[in-house]
Amino acid sequence: GGKLEITEIDPVAKSSTLTVESSDLKGTEIGGALIPRLIDELPIIALLATQAQGVTVIKDAEELKVKETDRIQVVADALNSMGADITPTADGMIIKGKSALHGARVNTFGDHRIGMMTAIAALLVADGEVELDRAEAINTSYPSFFDDLESLI
Repeated sequence: GGKLEITEIDPVAKSSTLTVESSDLKGTEIGGALIPRLIDELPIIALLATQAQGVTVIKDAEELKVKETDRIQVVADALNSMGADITPTADGMIIKGKSALHGARVNTFGDHRIGMMTAIAALLVADGEVELDRAEAINTSYPSFFDDLESLI
């Protein structure tokens, strides 16, 4: 992972100076007790895994099949259409990284989390454009998503 170091602490101003260094993402295994705490974040974690070196395995995540969509299949289909290498499993997915993502037309099936994942994936696309079908679904949980995303780039 990356490195985070507190280099100065000013108790009077109640502030600190942080030094942050990034590093390459590495494949991992996610399952067990982590899954209930990460269930809604798994689509974006899957996207991150497409950019990691090596293989990421998400398991014990059967609950993804009974969300707004079968998120295991829809995440795999969406990201595979953009050039990822994801194999859905009965309880999760196997993601082989690192993938060069490209433009595609992606159907969100009206699932707000798939929409947000795909919009963020579009920022990683080197070739082509991403067409996001039913992007209005994002308003279900995060009406200011596109404004906030734009403020970060």
